[in-house]
Amino acid sequence: MEHQDDADWPARRREAFEAHERARQRAEAAEELQAQALVADFLVRARELGLPAGPLRARAYNGSATFRTGLSGWYLQPSGSLGISEDGQFYVLVPPGGLAERLRGARIAPSAPPLAVGRGARDGESMSLRELLERRLAAGSQFRRL
Repeated sequence: MEHQDDADWPARRREAFEAHERARQRAEAAEELQAQALVADFLVRARELGLPAGPLRARAYNGSATFRTGLSGWYLQPSGSLGISEDGQFYVLVPPGGLAERLRGARIAPSAPPLAVGRGARDGESMSLRELLERRLAAGSQFRRL
């Protein structure tokens, strides 16, 4: 009997791994839906408050150069590293930053908004997306990008 259990071990291990992966994917999808709802609410409230959207520029990793993106929206942090476009897309505004970006502008793809911004960052600065959006709305037109 023990030999049969040993023979089934790889199959049981694979099944457990696949079940864990499906659960992780469901949790990520649920988190993304919640975050997208927060972003949609931010858009409505920003417009109600009359917060003007502006051009979103990307900043190189070292912070020394900025690049055109062709996007318009709102920065979420003074560093300018996160933004929401007028069509409700979430962007991490940090391109690789090379000569091509300086000449043509940076092409930034939208990202899935996280519920916890900065999770796993080296500086330890993380906060909920809800808190970040609330802070941005509270700053209103007084918000300044560094």
